[in-house]
Amino acid sequence: MLTLEPRQKASKAMLYLAPVIAVAMTMLVGGALFAVLGIDPFDAIWTIFFDPFLDSYNLSQLFVKAAPLILIATGLSLGFRAGVWNIGAEGQFIIGALASGAVGLALWGMEGWWILPLMAIAGAFGGFLWGMIPALLKIKFNANEILVSLMLVYVAQNLLAAMVTGPLKDPDGRGFPQSRNFGRNDVTDLPDVFSPLGLHVGGVVALIALAGALILLQKHSLGFSIKLTGDSPRAARFAGVNPSIIIAVCLGISGALAGLAGMFEVTGPAGLLTTTFPVGYGFTAIIVAFLGRLHPVGILLAGVVLAGTYIGGENAQFTLQLPAAAVTVFQGMMLFFLLAVEILVSYKISFKRRAV
Repeated sequence: MLTLEPRQKASKAMLYLAPVIAVAMTMLVGGALFAVLGIDPFDAIWTIFFDPFLDSYNLSQLFVKAAPLILIATGLSLGFRAGVWNIGAEGQFIIGALASGAVGLALWGMEGWWILPLMAIAGAFGGFLWGMIPALLKIKFNANEILVSLMLVYVAQNLLAAMVTGPLKDPDGRGFPQSRNFGRNDVTDLPDVFSPLGLHVGGVVALIALAGALILLQKHSLGFSIKLTGDSPRAARFAGVNPSIIIAVCLGISGALAGLAGMFEVTGPAGLLTTTFPVGYGFTAIIVAFLGRLHPVGILLAGVVLAGTYIGGENAQFTLQLPAAAVTVFQGMMLFFLLAVEILVSYKISFKRRAV
């Protein structure tokens, strides 16, 4: 019979192999699912996982999708390392887009290089404030940050709907629930940096955030406190680490980065605020963070992989008539298999004969 035995020491090999195994198992089980749906599994897997990295047009969209995922996942990873579970990054993403969009619309018709940075500050601050709500409730009342942050996503969605059908509605939009198009205004249109990979200013900021997180975790005392709090809360308290500060810092940073991602999305790919603006980046970024092992370099790779599934999934909807929900199922399976394989880091599988 197969049994799990504790390892004397965590396996470093399995630590790095787990994400690869999770992706492979997702392909295998996903292929079986496609076969049941009457879709050629090889065509589907190729279209979703490989085409985005081989076609020039798909490559041009890669960082457009990856940048917000990387930016949000970077902030989430800091909290997850400390045991602070921000599940509501999608709400912070929406509020960041809403706050930055409101600033851009308030300054509509004006010119100046400072408008886009001001929108970025507004987006980051909006996400920060939204992230501080569960932080303060956790600190003051020991409220569960998972539930609070998650419920605030729906509040953010309703607030967005109220704004685009009210104060932020396009006066020339013929009654449609949407704002003005930021992409048609040179001042609020997000500049490209490297078009072949879809790298815009937001992608550059995402890479800078990754570098900052790496330096923070490896070189700064705050990074040490974050890791110590996650590894051993009791040891952290003995070392003089204030858990309230860690909670506030982690939720504040993750909220600000999610809000910044919302600003880059509304001034870049989306171009305007609508009731359908939320695209699930805040939830997908959770998968990116764990698939990347909560490490900045891993998050970069995982963000690119997940961005590829977005692009491949969209292509598969047109070429293979794949249901739109299939991509979400794929991403969910990836996280499920990662968590399942994770046990092999600390345990090993052994075979034992049954006693007769």
